Amino acid sequence: MNKTIHRAQTRGHANHGWLDTYHTFSFAGYYDPRRIHFGALRVLNDDTVAPGEGFGTHPHDNMEIVSIALEGALRHGDSMGNMQELRPGEIQVMSAGTGITHSEMNASDTEPVKFLQIWVLTDAENHTPRYNQIRLAPAKRNELRTIVAPEGNGSEHTAWIHQSAWFHTLNLEKDTYEYAMRREGNGLYVFVLEGDVTVENEKLASRDGMGIWEQNDITLHTDGKASLLLIEVPMR
Repeated sequence: MNKTIHRAQTRGHANHGWLDTYHTFSFAGYYDPRRIHFGALRVLNDDTVAPGEGFGTHPHDNMEIVSIALEGALRHGDSMGNMQELRPGEIQVMSAGTGITHSEMNASDTEPVKFLQIWVLTDAENHTPRYNQIRLAPAKRNELRTIVAPEGNGSEHTAWIHQSAWFHTLNLEKDTYEYAMRREGNGLYVFVLEGDVTVENEKLASRDGMGIWEQNDITLHTDGKASLLLIEVPMR
């Protein structure tokens, strides 16, 4: 087994007033040559956007972009004509492919919006751009909920991307969960949203991250409560 641990306080951080952002991996003004990516997982940003503010129209290409709302509402608009609001319990997926422009704005003038923006390297360049927004199935205690999968590997409550990658949430309470890797050669990145968890004998707290590879089964345990995001990605 190989592992890497990213403590919450070691993440890159920038507060622009309108945007308070933490970067698990090198992004924008934050650069650490040891933290460029974890396999195909390239970006994991933990963003809070002030009321009435947001990211103006900007371009992307050849990247799979997943947004997960934690609090508030995020208004998305893009060059394909999509205009939707993303709220907790939903997930947004954008395959940038040959090129797309989009904007992400706080839909509220009074409350902040908090969301995770995650980029995964695509399996091939120049896919046709696409956008999708999914209402997730209700989360159940101590049960894995798959929220992103490769095309054809999910359900009506699962978004898909152009990559052999799976995203899951797990609300663990006084229990142990054994995660089995979906694909040989993949690694698992565990991101703690809330609470404390022990992953393969390593104790993690809120907003800590841990990547594990070259191991097929991974043990997660908590004596209390923990809310986790699990991201399985190809390592090569």
